[in-house]
Amino acid sequence: MKVLVLGSGGREHALCWALRRSPTLSRLYCAPGNGGIAAIAECLALDPLDAPALIAFCQEAAIDLVVIGPEAPLVAGIAERLEEAGIAAFGPTAAAAALEGSKGFMKDLCARHGIPTARYRRCDDLAQAQAHIRAAGAPIVIKADGLAAGKGVVVAVSVEEALAAAAEILGGKFGAAGSSLVIEECLQGEEVSFFALVDGRTALPLASAQDHKTALDGDRGPNTGGMGAYSPAPAMTPALTEAVMDSIIRPTVTAMADEGRPFRGVLFAGLMLTAEGPKLIEYNVRFGDPECQVLMLRLESDLLEALVAARAGRLDGITLAWREQAALCVVMAARGYPGAYARGSLIGDLAPAAAAANVTIFHAGTRIEDGRLVADGGRVLGVAATGDSVTKAQARAYAAVDLIAWDQGFCRRDIGWRAVAREKDGATKA
Repeated sequence: MKVLVLGSGGREHALCWALRRSPTLSRLYCAPGNGGIAAIAECLALDPLDAPALIAFCQEAAIDLVVIGPEAPLVAGIAERLEEAGIAAFGPTAAAAALEGSKGFMKDLCARHGIPTARYRRCDDLAQAQAHIRAAGAPIVIKADGLAAGKGVVVAVSVEEALAAAAEILGGKFGAAGSSLVIEECLQGEEVSFFALVDGRTALPLASAQDHKTALDGDRGPNTGGMGAYSPAPAMTPALTEAVMDSIIRPTVTAMADEGRPFRGVLFAGLMLTAEGPKLIEYNVRFGDPECQVLMLRLESDLLEALVAARAGRLDGITLAWREQAALCVVMAARGYPGAYARGSLIGDLAPAAAAANVTIFHAGTRIEDGRLVADGGRVLGVAATGDSVTKAQARAYAAVDLIAWDQGFCRRDIGWRAVAREKDGATKA
């Protein structure tokens, strides 16, 4: 099969890396790709939002499947534009992608169908939002309704911080994405990432993972697109996985189909494991980044076969096998991220780190300039490793990070801390 992957981040590098292992793959393209993806796929100067250009290329190259990585093309309706032109696409329609494209839509769907989530209020008027915040108190969560690249969420610890966040969002900080906002109660517990492949009616759970959203060690600092992840997440027991499928994933899939928005693609639930049970924080409609990196490292099954089955409505005949080993990914980001950051800084030779045992480096924001690798984004590299435990995978990943010379980069030094603490506690008790 000839496959085109849309996107340019670490998620897309991981997808290309996994697709390359499929025995049915004959040719792999990525648009636009990045400096690392170029080593394993043919990168194309195509905009993932330019439907006419994508259709023209797919028809000329006889592409068998387009795998849409990021959320923006999905929310913009690229999947159905491709399908209307007779080109198979993996990813939800714009109507189904509203689960991520509008946090208000997602919350209203949960309310209509009894899906457990935080109490909320939708607001598009600042005075109304401020009155609700003052009445509710803090801590409280303020979210831009639309897509904001993972940065439109503020977990406010004071009323003043919440008021300022609401004013920023409704004042245009995130453009059209902030024309309205969602105000939520602040759920308490442990956060996990839960993924399922969905074919419209059937949902197939993937391995568990845990992300680290804030920029700084100790879960401090501003929210980012993700500073690291690991899989499996020890908190997600088999019993809890089935509870999430029964109370959150399957009801959502059924609700979307019943409301005329059948979902096909990857459904990514951000969950909070509260004292009352798992509750939905938000939905994304694609693989997470950097969770995708650790999932692809652990996936033993043929990714391409699974994606084709999901798109065709045939998931009931698919099973997925996962490696027993743990995987952990540390994101190296440009200084200043998630705020302003400089592009173009030189990254040293990655070969020593990449050559380390059980280490894989995924590129998230790089380009080749005059034969040299330079940073070209906020999140730039995902240094991933596997091991018999999260503790061992963490040690290998950070040893590789320390071999990379990049003065303008930084990373968190505590990725995987929850799992490492659990493993240490288990070893002590043993």
